[in-house]
Amino acid sequence: MTRRDGRRPDQLRPVEITVGWQQTAYASALVELGRTKVICAVTYEDRVPPFLRGSGKGWVTSEYAMLPGATGERSAREVAKGRPGGRTHEIQRLIGRSLRAVADTEAFGESTLWVDCDVLQADGGTRCASITGAWVALFAAGHRLMQEKRVKSFPLRDHVAAVSVGLVDGTPCLDLHYDEDVRAETDMNVVMTGLGGLVEVQGTAEREPFSREELDALLDLAGQGIQALVKAQKQALGPMLEEAAIPPLRRLALGPAQLDLSDGRSLPSGARGPNR
Repeated sequence: MTRRDGRRPDQLRPVEITVGWQQTAYASALVELGRTKVICAVTYEDRVPPFLRGSGKGWVTSEYAMLPGATGERSAREVAKGRPGGRTHEIQRLIGRSLRAVADTEAFGESTLWVDCDVLQADGGTRCASITGAWVALFAAGHRLMQEKRVKSFPLRDHVAAVSVGLVDGTPCLDLHYDEDVRAETDMNVVMTGLGGLVEVQGTAEREPFSREELDALLDLAGQGIQALVKAQKQALGPMLEEAAIPPLRRLALGPAQLDLSDGRSLPSGARGPNR
């Protein structure tokens, strides 16, 4: 099948991750997945929710929002409505769950890390881009906490990233942009760790039920995409991964022939390292 942007069905959109993009945040990362762009910023608080007081454990949570001009038609700010909508509430809970799946909350002590994900521009896959970028921002925050000696051990155990897949005109496709998402017969969001563990699978048959074989094909396709996104995370963090000294997180020695995160052949111009 021919996709709007000329990609193969098994190809990600171009990926760029910029660490430290928002200089006022404790840590941050801008993730760009094609035309979808999300800024993920971490705030550190030396306190925990009431249910964790006295436990010695920390907390990682998230909030998600879209700028009014993120889509072609202006969307009103939810603060004007008095509370987040159902979609927003669902997405920010998903982001929080995904990050906590790979976080060592005991390492944080009794502190909270808020990860705010704000969509600057949306073209499908905003929740997946948010999770992928939020992990990078959280890693950068963990690195800073270690440098400031606020934690005794590195608070992340593994990568986590997310990608959308779906059946479009009967073809399994990776990383759906908006036009594909709205017409897909089946669409799915898959959250996985760097070591291949499944964190969450959200799948819906929009028309006809899908088969077990189609489900397996979509999960395999998502796994390939997650591997490429994890490599983008590694490339963006660079030396920070070396300093973490955790085997699953160590930066890959890509060598002179760097991996292409969009088609497996050559690295795109993005995946930038930390701003200093």
